[in-house]
Amino acid sequence: MLKSSKNVLVVDDEPKILEVVCLLLESRGFHAFSAENGRKALEIFDSENISLVILDLMMPDISGEEVCMSIRKKSRVPIIMLTAKVDESDIVGGLGLGADDYVIKPFGLKELYARVEAVLRRTESDLVPLAKRNSWRDGDLVVDFEKNEVRKKGVGLTLTPSELKILSVLIKYPGKVFTREELIEAALDKDFAGYDRAIDSHIKNIRKKLEDDPRNPVYVLTIPGLGYKFGG
Repeated sequence: MLKSSKNVLVVDDEPKILEVVCLLLESRGFHAFSAENGRKALEIFDSENISLVILDLMMPDISGEEVCMSIRKKSRVPIIMLTAKVDESDIVGGLGLGADDYVIKPFGLKELYARVEAVLRRTESDLVPLAKRNSWRDGDLVVDFEKNEVRKKGVGLTLTPSELKILSVLIKYPGKVFTREELIEAALDKDFAGYDRAIDSHIKNIRKKLEDDPRNPVYVLTIPGLGYKFGG
């Protein structure tokens, strides 16, 4: 069983489902945010550090499909779709929009939580960003994860394996704030025995290589009291 303080966004227009799913997640150590419509869901997603979205498809204002597409334009955060639709074409369509899993109503809480654990394990070990080749500021910074290349103003940079993994995690979830502990869990070996402040040293070295002015970074940003995020 995963032990976590991660934030999960639960989106459903049925109050009872919102209540029981949030209670389940809170009992497992997650911090659950609830939204009864798509508009509120997107507001919460943009303002909070969300690690997983549980998303109903059929909602009155903005559909779950639209919410999913909006999130996928800016983040690879895992999404589990909830729906009463049972046709195979609906399932394939939902997954095609970028969902990571699909749970059909009515569902058991044990089944849902098993899906949550499985999706988080799978996505946390998958450090592939939104695109294999990423470019920012008119080519000022180019990161090609297929070739494991990082270029600054056209010049190749040498990053250590740990630095590349940390950068990959940050780019994978643009805008998401990672605590030191989350970066250690996602980017470094699970048996990492160093201090969490070791992340600060890695970040400092990454900035020296990526930033024009490491004291005023534009790519790897510090969020006071929280952690780090990618600002590209």
